[in-house]
Amino acid sequence: MTTERVQALASTGNLKELLEKFIQSADERPENTKPLEGVTVPVISLTESGGDLLVKEIHKACSEWGFFLLKDHGIYFGLIEKLQQVGMEFFKQPQEEKEKYANDPSIGKFEGYGTKMTKNLDEKVEWVDFFFHIMSPPSKVDYQIWPQISSSYRGSHRRIQEVVKVTDRLLELLSEGLGLEGKALKSCVGGDELELEMKINMYPPFPQPELALGVKPHTDMSALTLLVPNDVPSLQVWKDNNWVVVDYFPNALFVHVGDQIEF
Repeated sequence: MTTERVQALASTGNLKELLEKFIQSADERPENTKPLEGVTVPVISLTESGGDLLVKEIHKACSEWGFFLLKDHGIYFGLIEKLQQVGMEFFKQPQEEKEKYANDPSIGKFEGYGTKMTKNLDEKVEWVDFFFHIMSPPSKVDYQIWPQISSSYRGSHRRIQEVVKVTDRLLELLSEGLGLEGKALKSCVGGDELELEMKINMYPPFPQPELALGVKPHTDMSALTLLVPNDVPSLQVWKDNNWVVVDYFPNALFVHVGDQIEF
């Protein structure tokens, strides 16, 4: 059975109006959910503050927001650019090439190219295609599912330990903020076998953007999500019964506390 893809639907050039399944209920539409102005998400440097002050900053941000922007994180920007570049190259390929990497959740094959066409309670779906795979630990990595369009993408795996290092540091700081030993949270979410997953989302242009969403309001089921943004300020977070736009901050990561360690 052929899976309907959002990008393929958008690229036909014949889509003048959204299909009914993509039109969100009135209370979920962007046109009816104006974000709060004058409120900014916390921005934290991993190097400017030290010791107890850094622990307190992160604890406060996670307790009050569950979200913050992280700068000076130490991840080589060239690695981030390479991952973004390969993502763009993958989605520029002909449809038949992308389908070679198709996932199949019905048989437990979650890695690969996919489209979230599962309807929610309102019988609506999201406007997004994606590519998903595991990047760490090495024992769980399946290189066969990685994009073959760039040999340097596989080479980037040698630097993925930079991401693991930042994740470890954040878990350590979160643990200390809770009054726990530094390795406490990491040991609860996998220890040295902590799983690092990569998901590249593709949101193609579409008509009537005031009616649809790339991703509906949600929480993440992970322990932590490290999100690489672009310069389109579209992400919003829920704070004190209001939506707040997350500003773009060059080279920063968006850090989201997931369901596994929410507090």
